[in-house]
Amino acid sequence: MEITSLQLNKPWDEVRNRIKEQNIELTDEDLDLKPGKENELLENLQTKMHKSKEEIKKWIESLSVNEAQSG
Repeated sequence: MEITSLQLNKPWDEVRNRIKEQNIELTDEDLDLKPGKENELLENLQTKMHKSKEEIKKWIESLSVNEAQSG
């Protein structure tokens, strides 16, 4: 299994709130990130959002840099 790590410029709680603002269908449970479990998070979001893991990873990372970016 490929190991993916998110490169975040802001704390996960702040990024998670931005994600929820962009996609209100995602719950806190969907966005539960445990240390070293980035792949599990991305795989769960891939199923929910119908996007590739790479698209979701880039989107999350962009939200950690910018105020908001739709996706």
